[in-house]
Amino acid sequence: MTDKKPLDHAVELAVFAPIGFALEARRLLPSFVERGRAQVTMAKVVGQFAVTTGQAEAAKRVARVQEQAEALLTEFGLGGGPATPGSGPVAEPAPASDPAPTPATAPAAASAPVRSSGGSASLPIADYDSLAASQVIPRLAGLSPEELDAVEAYEQAHRGRKTILGKVSQLREA
Repeated sequence: MTDKKPLDHAVELAVFAPIGFALEARRLLPSFVERGRAQVTMAKVVGQFAVTTGQAEAAKRVARVQEQAEALLTEFGLGGGPATPGSGPVAEPAPASDPAPTPATAPAAASAPVRSSGGSASLPIADYDSLAASQVIPRLAGLSPEELDAVEAYEQAHRGRKTILGKVSQLREA
């Protein structure tokens, strides 16, 4: 059988192999279907695991980058909203002894001094006691040297937030 002529070989492949396959297909087809179904199910499980794990890792990395960006913006005085938990040392809660009024109106601009109630009445920033450091720092840029002195003296006497005191010093040097 090893010395077949090429014509015999071609006849076996073109005629006898398809006939043999057709006869065996009825018996083999269910096992092929089951093997294919098992492969697809396994691929689906692996794909779902990869997507779930990838989403969790991506969410962690995005949160880390967002925290770093917020910290940088706050450091440069560009952070506008209230500080979020875990956003760094800039976010400081109001002291428990000072009543924090609820801000019913929009924050006043730094260049327009609005007096607030309580011990901070002499300050040029409205509702100073209820603001986080990240909200105070952007408003310092528009203050006069005398107003900066008042903010610095008040901050040293009350909460002593280093971020605000540092920004006041930085603005004086500029």
